[in-house]
Amino acid sequence: MPTIVFASPKGGAGKSTSAVLLATELALNGATVTIIDADPNRPVSRWGRLPGKPDNLAVRDDVSEKTIVRTIEEESTRAAFVIVDLEGTASRMIPYAMSRADLVVIPTRGSTLDAVEAVSAIREVRQQEEAFRIQIPAVILFTCTSAAIKPRTLAAIETEFKANGVPVLKTRLHDRDAYRAIFSFGGTAAALDPKNVRNIDAAVKNAQEFAQEIVALLRANRSGAAA
Repeated sequence: MPTIVFASPKGGAGKSTSAVLLATELALNGATVTIIDADPNRPVSRWGRLPGKPDNLAVRDDVSEKTIVRTIEEESTRAAFVIVDLEGTASRMIPYAMSRADLVVIPTRGSTLDAVEAVSAIREVRQQEEAFRIQIPAVILFTCTSAAIKPRTLAAIETEFKANGVPVLKTRLHDRDAYRAIFSFGGTAAALDPKNVRNIDAAVKNAQEFAQEIVALLRANRSGAAA
């Protein structure tokens, strides 16, 4: 079953938010999902203890450098999707998790400094490909973007990534109150109370598009590998 790893050397890039949004969308569509919270701050685990988590979505945080591979393999036998939220600093857990990934998603904000860190994460993936002699698909996800405008800086960074053969998701996760609210109120974006949060429908649509693109990419990668 697919394992999707969220990795970024920079804190605040949106790893945990992206992981939870993907996991909840997959779960709402009927898939069994496990999120492995490997971030020492345990943001996903805190969310998981709040009310509203889908019953078919499990959260595990009992992982270490020594157990991360075994935990991924165990959960792959139980869940249709395994999602790993890695910590934002250098750790031996990162290459171990990447070695089991069907897809590495690298969230980044649309700034030059963040783009530099994203490139470092891509290099880490390539190093693990060489070390383990396997192919590890990786893709950039722009986060905290504006739904209304596309700044020239973001457009330039995106163009440079593509020119250098770095895959970039078409979907960008916009800066939405709903995405912050789920870590306060729990549950999914769709279940938030519109009295407390604005523009829920737009946030849900954005998250759905993100999940759909990830699933399509996994299928394409699998078809390519089979061919």
